[in-house]
Amino acid sequence: MSTGVDPSALRSAREKAGLTQHELARLIGAAGGERVSRWELGMSEPRPDFLVKLARTLRIPALRLIHFEGDIPDLRGLRLKAGLTGPQLASRTNLSMPTYLRWEAGQWTRLPSIVIIESLAKAVDEPVSVVVAGFREAQRLREIRANPNI
Repeated sequence: MSTGVDPSALRSAREKAGLTQHELARLIGAAGGERVSRWELGMSEPRPDFLVKLARTLRIPALRLIHFEGDIPDLRGLRLKAGLTGPQLASRTNLSMPTYLRWEAGQWTRLPSIVIIESLAKAVDEPVSVVVAGFREAQRLREIRANPNI
């Protein structure tokens, strides 16, 4: 499983809150319980804005709903935690979407300038050191996917 919403964590949090799928959908403004069911089955993922609404409604940190492939959040995980879509993050940081997506996929040879890293850190509300670690984790995961026998 790659970094993204953890279906079992979502289901567990919903059940602990004593809500049905339909009740949760209504509380977060989703189209119906079927959508929550698809999220819990891993058939689709909630948009980042819904992820934030889910966490607030279930009274848990958004990070608890996110599965990380590695031990620390990669760039995608940091973006999801912040409740941002790729285009929103690119817009807030004055980056091109293709550039940001390459970074999120771990396709970079050197870190961007400190100014860009600081802009990303501000956008995801994390320290610069966490964003740098997110870059490195994205690259590490890309290498693992490319060479699973390492």
